[in-house]
Amino acid sequence: MDFAPSIYEHAARVIARRPWDVSRDPELMFGAHAGAYRLYGHRPIVVGIDIYNLEAEACGAPVRDPGGNGLPAVCDHPCAGLESVMAIRLPDPQKDGRLPMVLDVGCRLAAEFPSADVRIPVSGPFSIAASLLGLDRLLMGVVLEPRKALAALRHLVDGQAALCAEVCRRGLDIAFFESAAAPPLLSPALFHEVELPPLREMIERAAEVVGHAVPCIIGGDTTPILDDILSTGTGYVICPAEADQRAFMRRIWDRTEVTVRINTSPEIIAAGDVEQIKAEVDRILALVVGRPNVCLGTGALPYETSPESVLWIRDYVAGLDAAGA
Repeated sequence: MDFAPSIYEHAARVIARRPWDVSRDPELMFGAHAGAYRLYGHRPIVVGIDIYNLEAEACGAPVRDPGGNGLPAVCDHPCAGLESVMAIRLPDPQKDGRLPMVLDVGCRLAAEFPSADVRIPVSGPFSIAASLLGLDRLLMGVVLEPRKALAALRHLVDGQAALCAEVCRRGLDIAFFESAAAPPLLSPALFHEVELPPLREMIERAAEVVGHAVPCIIGGDTTPILDDILSTGTGYVICPAEADQRAFMRRIWDRTEVTVRINTSPEIIAAGDVEQIKAEVDRILALVVGRPNVCLGTGALPYETSPESVLWIRDYVAGLDAAGA
């Protein structure tokens, strides 16, 4: 089984720098992700630190320095309502915000590591709208004005399709993230009615651009919406730590054309001792015995995660594979 840790802000830890500093500096971002890849040899390299902020910031949402080693976050929501989202100027990935920097760093990483799988993070429309409006205001809009919410999300899809086209033009690939839409934040019924149509459009347009089915990464308790996620045509999903992982795997067991990354608990990986980490890895391995097309993941590794813990998991899983276990 492959081991696929999710290295975003943790890359800053590898070079002993603050996530905020790395997120703003192309040399630091390149050095952080290059250093993490040299250390872990992970796939894919997803270029970024605060991956959910990029498009919203390029649309005008300010991102703050949280201080210390915290993860940067949107500090003010520029849109007052769904009408504002529908009217917002969509970002140009060649010049707006940090999008050009992330794309340039991705190209440098691909040149430095030709065998690596380098991907640019692309946020889903619901996640961008949550940053532009604030999650509470967005959820109220979905409940009270679902048609208007649907139109706003579809407007944002156009901008993301342009980003995907620029990623492809640069010879890179994409990783698609949409965790703001996961239950219990959004009910399964509203997910189906309001989020699924633009999500499906986004996944289909992205796949058309890059020439293959794209990952659809949604955290949270996604078991109730798994059938909807699969209906997008994605070829890669995660089984989040927050979900009933046994029920999730039962539901997707026969869909062996879809890769499943089943995530360990980030708390255990970040703060557990070796015995706790081993127990967590063994628990997940037991859930997927006999199911092809699976890999072991971590969720977003917290900054403070010890590299020794990540390396221990990598070597433990590799040892099991070598032994045929």
